[in-house]
Amino acid sequence: MLKDFLSDYQIVLASQSPRRRELLAGLDIPFIQISLPDIEEVYPDSLPLEEVPLFLSRLKATAYRERMQASTLLITADTVVIIEGEILGKPQDRSEAESMLKKLSGKEHIVVTGVSITSLEKQESFSCCSKVCFEKLSSEEIYFYLDHYRPYDKAGAYGIQEWIGYVGIHHVEGSFYNVMGLPVHLLYQSLKDFA
Repeated sequence: MLKDFLSDYQIVLASQSPRRRELLAGLDIPFIQISLPDIEEVYPDSLPLEEVPLFLSRLKATAYRERMQASTLLITADTVVIIEGEILGKPQDRSEAESMLKKLSGKEHIVVTGVSITSLEKQESFSCCSKVCFEKLSSEEIYFYLDHYRPYDKAGAYGIQEWIGYVGIHHVEGSFYNVMGLPVHLLYQSLKDFA
């Protein structure tokens, strides 16, 4: 089992995301979750949009590096929604969340998650891309979601595992769990290879 491969490590998930915690727990390995220090998630303008989450996952790992010990195995991740050549991050307020959902309505977009696995000796990184197709959403459906759920900690202002995913997502090409924020199938294999 995977935990046997990783028995020499203290696995640390550096993320505030309850979804990433839930997904990593599904791999049945012991880990602790910590919050990263506040870092400015800035990336070079010249960086291709699909590479941004990988860059940010490495940036997050660097921010935690001085706290790492010899036994630490750090997992950092970042997820972005890309539509029509634009990155949709986490909305700052209701108005921005509404605008994002209207932009996604009736269209396809891609979700890219970058993941870095870091020890003091090495770092392995990978990314995963999924295509998501939304049905046309009415204003009433968008308002219902905003009134009853919390889109503000989610890239693109939606959670695929919530009501809006149930009623609004026509289909997904690629990993469903990637859209939730952690491509656990790739993480599992990468952790085996890392050890």
